[in-house]
Amino acid sequence: MTLHRTYPPRLPIRPAEQPVDAIVRLPGSKSLTNRALVLAALADGTSVLEGALFSEDSWVMVDSLRRLGIPVDVDETAERMIVQGKGGTLPATRAELFVGNSGTTARFLTAMTALGHGEYLIDGVPRMRERPIQPLLDALAQLGVQTESLLGTGCPPVRVRSRGLAGGTIRLRGDISSQYLSALLMIGPCTRDGLRIELESPLVSVPYVEMTLAVMADFGAIATHERAQVFHVPGNQRYRSRTYAIEPDASAASYFFALAAATAGRIRVLNLGTRSRQGDVQFVDLLERMGCTVIREPDALTVVGKRPLRGIEADMNAISDTVPTLAALAPLAEGPVVIRNVQHIRYKETDRIAAVANELRRLGITVEEFPDGLRIEPGPVQPAVIRTYGDHRMAMSFAILGCAVPGLEIDDPGCVAKTFPDFFERLEAALGRR
Repeated sequence: MTLHRTYPPRLPIRPAEQPVDAIVRLPGSKSLTNRALVLAALADGTSVLEGALFSEDSWVMVDSLRRLGIPVDVDETAERMIVQGKGGTLPATRAELFVGNSGTTARFLTAMTALGHGEYLIDGVPRMRERPIQPLLDALAQLGVQTESLLGTGCPPVRVRSRGLAGGTIRLRGDISSQYLSALLMIGPCTRDGLRIELESPLVSVPYVEMTLAVMADFGAIATHERAQVFHVPGNQRYRSRTYAIEPDASAASYFFALAAATAGRIRVLNLGTRSRQGDVQFVDLLERMGCTVIREPDALTVVGKRPLRGIEADMNAISDTVPTLAALAPLAEGPVVIRNVQHIRYKETDRIAAVANELRRLGITVEEFPDGLRIEPGPVQPAVIRTYGDHRMAMSFAILGCAVPGLEIDDPGCVAKTFPDFFERLEAALGRR
């Protein structure tokens, strides 16, 4: 594994000298890369993933697939991964899988190992041992798979013992993470009888499930649903190997769109437009409501910032990964920014609601914290060292605020390696400093 970047323990952020004006190309989507890796591994034959993301989250997925007996060759320079699919089977009968702090890897592989014949252990970093996975374990248990949270916490480390998976009906919670549902949907075609998945509570982050269904279709499998509450996946389907192009990461793009807003500048992101399957492209809609101009094209999005920004109230359930991005812009608005319906982000890499509130208060900003969100009052920003809690999105979001106000330093900037190892270099380039 190579991530190339070494950052100091603390990184001062220099404000932009002038409004930004840049055209930006971004790395591949983490969400699409990890879904495509799973489906290519379950397909018949060799798949080539073009534009794949090389980050901690994708490397732990690649390593885990190899440990399961699925060959994956990589060419990081060409942003290419080549996967030798095994037709819905897992060659390894025993494997210990280290998933770091990658929620997609942990949840997707827990379900995927249920297709195997053997015993599998899934574990990660200390924070992963605090991230819930019990609803997925309960769902697999309904299908006859032996699953166990080894510490009895409902979190990893997890042990899965399986003798293959026939299929059946599952009742599943949808209000903690959409990744449980995505994990089950992806393995459904490889079962004998298929899956019927009934959600017991409203589904969070719906666009990510829509993404899963779209990528499944790209690899040749169908699934249907009724009102996003009952999902049907026919069994005995075969994923088809293919060459698959992965579009740039829309969550990563949110930081550069926010940079345009923060500096009253202009950013155009290439190869990410109205054709995107990623829900997080909707972040530009919020910037538009705040007063920015958005130019939408099939294969590009442009944001032109305008100061002062307007305060808004937003239900961000569908695009919750961009909550820290919007929150970091809030001090620059002329009215309060209210974020609601994102209680599930308390179970991410950190409790993102509490972390964002803590760091904004460190900057002298008045914040009211709700169980499901935040109310942020604009105001002068005082210098501070921003704690990141090991969360890549905290580091990148507050770096954008540091481009608009002086005196911000990012603690542990290297945590961006999780999804965007060269973020700070690309930020400097967008600011015209490289």
